[in-house]
Amino acid sequence: MASSLIILSLLLSFSLLSTPIAPSPSPYLSPIFLKNYNSMSATLRIFTYIPFKPFSFSSPAESLFYNSLLTSPYATHDPDHAHLFFIPFSPDLSTRSLARLIRTVRTDLPYWNRTLGADHFFLSSSGVGYSSDRNVVELKKNAIQVSSFPVPAGKFIPHKDISLPPVSGWVPVPVDESTVRERVLGFVGYGSVRSLSLVKELLEDPEFLMESEPPLTPSSYGEKLAKSDFCLFEYGSGGDGGGSGDVSGIGEALRFGCVPVVISDRPIQDLPLMDVVRWQEMAVIVGGGGGIQGVKKVLRRVDEESLARMKRLGAAAAQHFLWNSPPQPLDAFNTVAYQLWLRRHAVRYAERGEWAQN
Repeated sequence: MASSLIILSLLLSFSLLSTPIAPSPSPYLSPIFLKNYNSMSATLRIFTYIPFKPFSFSSPAESLFYNSLLTSPYATHDPDHAHLFFIPFSPDLSTRSLARLIRTVRTDLPYWNRTLGADHFFLSSSGVGYSSDRNVVELKKNAIQVSSFPVPAGKFIPHKDISLPPVSGWVPVPVDESTVRERVLGFVGYGSVRSLSLVKELLEDPEFLMESEPPLTPSSYGEKLAKSDFCLFEYGSGGDGGGSGDVSGIGEALRFGCVPVVISDRPIQDLPLMDVVRWQEMAVIVGGGGGIQGVKKVLRRVDEESLARMKRLGAAAAQHFLWNSPPQPLDAFNTVAYQLWLRRHAVRYAERGEWAQN
């Protein structure tokens, strides 16, 4: 009898050991993201037009993307084998000069007219506005615009345009969270909230840690992120001396388990990597009309289990917000390239006017 109980006990132990552990929640919108990413890495080809004259981009993210693209395995010198075409031009280019550039591409080369520019893309930090010129209209409506986040209101078309993950001004030093004893509800980095009324309320609220000047060291910045459950960022509220705050630390917030809280009174359609990660499950979007008390009311509804899940999702997604030089697999550059790859299936015009599927 005793031997039977021992055998039964061992069988139960082996059964428990063999029970599969529940996988960590996935930060990805698509369950086959990694499979698709590997396909993109092996197949994507991009042809870059030669710029009329040398120039530089105005934002760090654009510069990193451009320089990485030119030396990446995606670059091809054979336009007939390209999935996408990149049109580089200066951020200071006037509307008239831009129209002339697109007219040249459209009339002198055979690639634009196959899709009316739908398989072309360009970099523009502040976004291209609407114009009466046919060439600029086609660029705005059809080509993929890649912009720095946040994009000015009215300059972003969600179904086709892409925003770049911002480049962090500070790279915090990793912190052993077990040594963090004092915790706060929220952290507000220097310049991340600009509305005067919100700033005043935050300065007077002991539940928020607000920086009034840039961090002194990467380690002190990391400690503040690690001790905070939420990190506040203001997105284009406007009025009251406000506007978009400094969002450059949003990727670092994710990496350190500080759930981003995006304060906005208008729809947000241009969050970086919106085609890839589950923003709604790893960030909080809240209006600023109710002041900081209104923000706190929303944050208090997030229970401990949900907060822990949001932090795990954010940490899993954080690698996609890192800019590396040279680029590394699954980093910001390659994930933006993946978003471009998702847009590669454009309807092409055949030479005789029939519709053809690319």
